[in-house]
Amino acid sequence: MKTRTGTTFSLVLICVALSAAFTAGCRNGSSGSTATPEVPFRADGELTFHRGGAPISTIEIEIADTDSSRTRGLMQRSSMAENTGMLFVFPTSDYQSFWMANTQISLDMLFVDAESTVVEIHKYTRPLSAENVGGSRLSRFVVEVPAGYTDTHGIVEGDQIRW
Repeated sequence: MKTRTGTTFSLVLICVALSAAFTAGCRNGSSGSTATPEVPFRADGELTFHRGGAPISTIEIEIADTDSSRTRGLMQRSSMAENTGMLFVFPTSDYQSFWMANTQISLDMLFVDAESTVVEIHKYTRPLSAENVGGSRLSRFVVEVPAGYTDTHGIVEGDQIRW
């Protein structure tokens, strides 16, 4: 009788261990996972902020110039290097609007008109928020940088971008 109980107990332990290993594997992205993989940064070029023709700072940018790349934006990213950003290029000037519902990073958003002038800045946007972050002025471009970048580098409305 003691042997059967020991054998039954051992089988229960093995089943529990296998179940725990399977569950952990699913949570970590193994078979059966529904987690979306992180999208790596893709350096498409450099963008420089200017004031009065003089450069203020330069960042590496990823360009979002298609419907799908603009829709995805910086979703599926858990961090951003200090001197990187995303440049959204739209076919025409409009009142651009963004939301942060699937974005894990707080950002500064710079709305830029067709003449490449920063016309509006939204600082420290709230990650994972369904609120719209919209420009109240016509914009053809939007630059997203890590939250605090505009304060750190003194970027203000009226500055210009070149890439």
